Amino acid sequence: TKIEVEAGTLEEGLEAAAAGADIVMLDNFEPAALKVAAAQLKRAHPHVLIEASGGITVENLTEFASADVDIISKSYHQGYDVLDFSLKIMPGAK
Repeated sequence: TKIEVEAGTLEEGLEAAAAGADIVMLDNFEPAALKVAAAQLKRAHPHVLIEASGGITVENLTEFASADVDIISKSYHQGYDVLDFSLKIMPGAK
């Protein structure tokens, strides 16, 4: 079993990796920012897989590729109904 965490910032990605995530999905990053964040995550947590996601198409896929990105996800669901959900754990919540 692998744990994947979606991160919208480098700080969220570093927090997820430090907490034990196996895969950190860097979501909706611009290509240049993605490459910087992926490199910093790999330096700090070399065992973590880095996934690029959000706004990636066949036409711009190569802009997101780098040695530090292990997985690139293209949106296949555009034009179809989808279900999107998340689980938020609040410290101290009962």
